[in-house]
Amino acid sequence: MIKFSHSIFALPFAFTSALIAASGIPPARQIFWIVVAMVGARSGAMGLNRIIDRHIDAANPRTAGRELPRGAIGVWETVLFVAASFGFMVFAAYMLNPLCLELAPLAIAVLLLYSYTKRFTWASHFVLGLSISAAPLGSWMAVKGTFDFSVLPLAAAVIFWLAGFDVLYALQDIEFDRGHGLYSIPRRFGVRKSLYLSRSFHAVSFLLLTLSGLIFGLGAFYWTGMLVTAGLFLYEHSLIKENDLSKLDMAFLNMNGYISMTVFVFTLMDFLV
Repeated sequence: MIKFSHSIFALPFAFTSALIAASGIPPARQIFWIVVAMVGARSGAMGLNRIIDRHIDAANPRTAGRELPRGAIGVWETVLFVAASFGFMVFAAYMLNPLCLELAPLAIAVLLLYSYTKRFTWASHFVLGLSISAAPLGSWMAVKGTFDFSVLPLAAAVIFWLAGFDVLYALQDIEFDRGHGLYSIPRRFGVRKSLYLSRSFHAVSFLLLTLSGLIFGLGAFYWTGMLVTAGLFLYEHSLIKENDLSKLDMAFLNMNGYISMTVFVFTLMDFLV
């Protein structure tokens, strides 16, 4: 029911933020609890979304085979899984520092809000982006113990990065959303404009990543990584055409994992070398 591999989307951005906050590799203890918090939050959020959307998933041919709609897993089993996942997240926040613990309920509230936004606004992609932006924000506070406005461009880059590829993902359900009163950018603006908007969001994300590099004075490896990232963004959008969405899974699953990993790996090299 929960794809652990999906944690790779946000975890590299959490590590990138932690590297910058620590001006190098953080202590192993902090890294461990950041991972626990991230995986707990991601797993809990996905389980929560499955519970809230179980009737919608059952009606959608693309998702009807998921474990909850077909009865392979019960609702109460999923509730217990979600509670345990968020429990790990909160405990990890407690082990990190008081600020992380104080803000953990807010992070869970945003994750809960996202699951309902598709019922009333096409801006749901940005609410999902906001929830995932907790990765760099949370990691920064995990290392520093304080909030700093300088990390906001990196967090905003994650919001636009996520919104950009979530719009692409939503193209799969455009007709279903229209028939069931659900909201998304593809349903509101159509395929062609959605592709333009997705490209625009990713252009903004790239500019914000560039701004972050300038703010933190990152070096040659980071900027090399930005060139690679630009290439990955361009390649991702070359895979999807208005009249050909057959490569959508590759664009969503593979390319966005590569993008987040590229940002992290080249940032790591910048500090190591």
